[in-house]
Amino acid sequence: MIPRVLIVAGSDSGGGAGIQADIKTVTMLGGHAMTAVTAITAQNTLGVQAVHPVPTDIVVAQMRSCIDDIGVDAVKIGMIGSAETAQAVADVLDTLDVPVVFDPVMVATSGSVLADAATIAAFERLIRRATLVTPNLPELAALGGEAALRASGAALLVKGGHAEGDVVEDRLVADDGAITIWTHPRIVTRHSHGTGCTLASGIATGLAAGLPLADAVGRAIAYVQAALAVAPGLGAGHGPMGHALGRVPFADGKAACPD
Repeated sequence: MIPRVLIVAGSDSGGGAGIQADIKTVTMLGGHAMTAVTAITAQNTLGVQAVHPVPTDIVVAQMRSCIDDIGVDAVKIGMIGSAETAQAVADVLDTLDVPVVFDPVMVATSGSVLADAATIAAFERLIRRATLVTPNLPELAALGGEAALRASGAALLVKGGHAEGDVVEDRLVADDGAITIWTHPRIVTRHSHGTGCTLASGIATGLAAGLPLADAVGRAIAYVQAALAVAPGLGAGHGPMGHALGRVPFADGKAACPD
């Protein structure tokens, strides 16, 4: 069966991050994407102009609608919207026995704040339930550092994109303490909006398909690198990546089909 990935995250009207990036990523990596939208944002490559949180009961209803009919093999959590929604999402996750990838979104690439202090405090339950937490370096610091997150029992992917240098290091610390490190040359581009969302959704898709954690992470990192390399150059600010990898998937499929 096609891997079923439920995405709990905010909508990005500019299409570079959030739900829109998640759907594209899951689709490109062979999964079926389902969504529970936690917030509607008005944003583009220059920043976030407005945020409208979706009521908590509607977020839960979206989750239950997908789970109860289609089913789910993994969950990816991004922008959560509010502390109340964080608690309610954790309640739903407690009824499931599937991998959960939590990308603790706090600040957009443009610098816009996407989670207040109360919401960040409520992340604790989601972190404890997560199979993997994927903070960037500023998010890791805001959540108390590596030791604090490791104490939750979840595996931790420390993303190195915000560090200095020509080489990016991503470090996976598994729940048993085993460490896997990926290094790759930094792709210098301002078109990097949605890298965190894309990476977390890519990992969730791999886990939904039954890949071991390190294999799911490695494949997702490779996909992000490929998408960065073919970013279409849209917008005047932090533009989206090239999720389709410069191809026209329909044309690929059409060529493989007999007339």
